[in-house]
Amino acid sequence: MLANMKIHLAVLLLIPGIAAAQLTDIRLPISLDAESTDYDGKSSMLMFTGLRLTQGNIGIEADEGRASKLDFQDSVWKFQGNVIIDVDNGHIECGSADLQFNDHQLRLATIEGEPATFELKRPGSDEITYAEAGHLSYDLVAGTIEFSGDAVITEGGNQISSEFLIYNIVEQRITAEGSEEGDGRVRITYT
Repeated sequence: MLANMKIHLAVLLLIPGIAAAQLTDIRLPISLDAESTDYDGKSSMLMFTGLRLTQGNIGIEADEGRASKLDFQDSVWKFQGNVIIDVDNGHIECGSADLQFNDHQLRLATIEGEPATFELKRPGSDEITYAEAGHLSYDLVAGTIEFSGDAVITEGGNQISSEFLIYNIVEQRITAEGSEEGDGRVRITYT
């Protein structure tokens, strides 16, 4: 039964540009612009509205942003409302995102949306790879993206959908799992 079976599919997605872009920007300065900022001394929380955060070719925009400290050595930033994350040839839009920084580098992005969307223009091609899901967890160090909650990845008319997908950037491999709910099946459409 497909609900309990993992399907490994080699795909032609060229998402490695995102991980490579992150690695080349590790020591570039981080710039923060905001319409306003506020500091709550009781909770030791920094709050920003109309926020834009950039490091090299990585950009993050949101209606609101919060952080426990203005430090990218080891911190988690929470973004809410119209969140846009641009990385090299990639573009993510979502309702909220928690971004974990370590050693001045973005390491982990936990993304929520209804749905959250992910687009990537492959280098040397006009084709766009498109993915959407209710939840994305992007581990930039491991080079994996987990999609859950009605996850769909489309490229060149081909589509894979299931409740849970993992894309391994390094291996260019998708693992798709069905769920126990509904018919619990992985769907593949090849055109």
